[in-house]
Amino acid sequence: MTKRHGYALLAAVLAVIVVISAAIYLGVSGTDDGSQDNISAGPRGPRNSAAPASSGTWVGSWAASPAAAEPNTHRNGFAGRSIRNVVHTSVGGESTRITLSNLYGKQPLSITHASIAVALGANNPAAAPGTLRRLNFNGNTSVVIPAGQQVMSDAVRLRVPHDSDLLVSTFSPTASGPVTFHPHARQVSYVAEGDRTEDPNGTAYNQQSTAWRYLSAVDVLSHESDGTVVVFGDSLTDGISSTMGANARWTDGLAARLRTDSGAPRYGVVNEGISGNRVLSDGNGSPADNPSGLSRFDRDVLDRTGVKAVVVALGVNDILRNPHQNNPDRIVEGLRELTRQAHTRGLRVVGATLMPFGGHRGYEPSLENVRQAVNEQIRGGKVFDEFVDFDKALRDPYDPRKLRAQYDSGDHLHPSDSGYLKMADTFNVTQLRGSAAAEL
Repeated sequence: MTKRHGYALLAAVLAVIVVISAAIYLGVSGTDDGSQDNISAGPRGPRNSAAPASSGTWVGSWAASPAAAEPNTHRNGFAGRSIRNVVHTSVGGESTRITLSNLYGKQPLSITHASIAVALGANNPAAAPGTLRRLNFNGNTSVVIPAGQQVMSDAVRLRVPHDSDLLVSTFSPTASGPVTFHPHARQVSYVAEGDRTEDPNGTAYNQQSTAWRYLSAVDVLSHESDGTVVVFGDSLTDGISSTMGANARWTDGLAARLRTDSGAPRYGVVNEGISGNRVLSDGNGSPADNPSGLSRFDRDVLDRTGVKAVVVALGVNDILRNPHQNNPDRIVEGLRELTRQAHTRGLRVVGATLMPFGGHRGYEPSLENVRQAVNEQIRGGKVFDEFVDFDKALRDPYDPRKLRAQYDSGDHLHPSDSGYLKMADTFNVTQLRGSAAAEL
């Protein structure tokens, strides 16, 4: 071979390498990077964009505890209809995944399509342009959830903003039996006829609901947060009496403070409140409607994504609801058991004193004595790692058996929006830092 022919061969080889490299580069750069510009909700529908291997931390941005089987759904469930749950994020991230629950189902639940999107605006069933994502489950668009079980979706790339509404839509073509739901959402969600899971506009979603169905958690892969705090409580945590659709629960205020306060841990906040919940007693049925704090603690706290700390705000319903629990030591022992369970995972526990209910239709002087006895032990430091004194913050200074008027929604038990904001402002967010106490 002459030198001239050798140079020609080398040049040809280099040219082939350049062409192959360019093809590889164009193929990689042309793939979906998860940005809104690259995913369209156009005529071909949303792309199913798998989440990339990425740095960041999976944390809980939203959750709601399955509370019961929805009345009047025991035959057909929501066969042939799409459910569009509207939920509000506490923290944002670059990817997301959801958990669906068939806890109260009596037969397998078939979900053939599901999607997630950023809402176009507050309390709006339409998706923001370019944000609708199809959800997969182990690589499939459909999933069958056995009775009593739950399933987590695959992760998808979606830039989820903090403090914003998400739309999570599911479609079930067949009768599913009892629908697992959370009845007191303080948020309007929507229902449409037919499979409208990939419909970016909200026109077809012309039925409204104030409950969340099937959906129990939304996680995000976050660079702004490094953990989750679970708030575990009753209607005072659920946000009963707060303004519908305003995200005025005290946990919403806590989430805002954790995003902005200097020295606050950067945690997502998930609300695991169930209205009427007690520490000690289950509701009726199997599985129990409104399961006790002790029976649901594993599911709603210890199994949550990225949990670092727990806030426990339970006990009022043990005192107030029939049959009354008149032994404060039993309530306190139940609260201590929650703390012990959290400590097995190294979780820090902040507990709340029980707020007054004087003037409520269930008030009795003997019940007030039980409340005061429970609070005395909480303040004594032998129940939780730390405590927040909601009682002191919201009670009437001239009649400590009652809520201060400006913080009372009017039923003398649940706070107003101002009362919920006061609860959030009262909370010492630095108490959420650190590990569990060695011993209580």
